[in-house]
Amino acid sequence: MNSAAIRTCARGEIQDDAVDLSEFSQPTISLVCKEVALAIIGHRGQWKKCLHPTVNKTVSLLIFMQYVALVKKGYSSINVQIVSNEKLEIMDKVAHWRGSTHDSRIFNESRLKQRFEGGEFKGRLLGDSGYACTPYLFTPVLHPATIKEEMYNRAHIHTRNSVERCFGVWKQRFRCLLRVFTTKLDNTKLYIVTLAILYNIAMQKQDLVPEAVESSVPVTKALNNTLRGNVARAAFINENF
Repeated sequence: MNSAAIRTCARGEIQDDAVDLSEFSQPTISLVCKEVALAIIGHRGQWKKCLHPTVNKTVSLLIFMQYVALVKKGYSSINVQIVSNEKLEIMDKVAHWRGSTHDSRIFNESRLKQRFEGGEFKGRLLGDSGYACTPYLFTPVLHPATIKEEMYNRAHIHTRNSVERCFGVWKQRFRCLLRVFTTKLDNTKLYIVTLAILYNIAMQKQDLVPEAVESSVPVTKALNNTLRGNVARAAFINENF
């Protein structure tokens, strides 16, 4: 039965398809999928990747709205916040907000922001203009006026591209992320977290899959930057470009 649960995720089959290939009913397949997910999450400690307080480099942050769960007669999207490193590993994830939630709110109410505010990290996050520029989260310069600012923007795009590649590889490995989830909303959130753990296991084992060509992700409306953020970013640009 466990193989049916993994096949549902890896091949993008809906549970009814898994039923056709096994001797079990759809409710049984659904129960097994949930139990397998809970078991994987229960052992996440040995595979979990996370930001370490000694990190002294930039990591990429991006909000991506793609995963949806069927709820009654409509669809309810889930806004998933991911932080990835240059190895395309998922370092932090938030997968419980509705799709209508603004990107900045998800980050502002996340444990990750609290940790950065508390000074746990020496590194910085990179995000798009949907976030406010702060001393620990750098965004692009919207209207670059100097060569240094243009160079910074190019470097920002190049570095932050890792998180878009991360999403592409994640969806290639688990095809169910490419289609509509037909599970309950709470179960869908559970499956997304589980698939992030399995993805990291595969990346650490170097069990790679071809990268998909990822379409550009819509950028939300720019927010007002903080004064401290603008000063910190300007100093960084001046020192490094």
